[in-house]
Amino acid sequence: MTTKSHSHSGAPGAIAPGAGEVNKKPQRISAKMKTQIVKRLLRGESLDLLAREYNTTAAKIAQWREDFLAAGEEAMKSKPHMEKDREIAQLKRKLGETTMDYELLQEKVRRMENNNPLARRRSKK
Repeated sequence: MTTKSHSHSGAPGAIAPGAGEVNKKPQRISAKMKTQIVKRLLRGESLDLLAREYNTTAAKIAQWREDFLAAGEEAMKSKPHMEKDREIAQLKRKLGETTMDYELLQEKVRRMENNNPLARRRSKK
């Protein structure tokens, strides 16, 4: 195995491959970069090599992979959300109908009370 002794001359903020020298402070890795690392891992690249390349631990990358897969699995469970949204829409419609019925009945009662239609009447005989 050969050691790399060249310096990093890439884009600012990028992490150089092989940048895992001893006593080097680990840099923060963005969500986008974590996703790229996980995709590489899922394509079959070595966990240990990726950890060395990005100056992080294999355990962290393994956790990113688990988080990535769990989020993907959750995204596939859209049916319960759709069913819940449909039920909420149905309940909102029913509430609207019930509110309208209530308001109409209140108006009808008010009109009936003003005209006194419930007063006793004599029967026609």
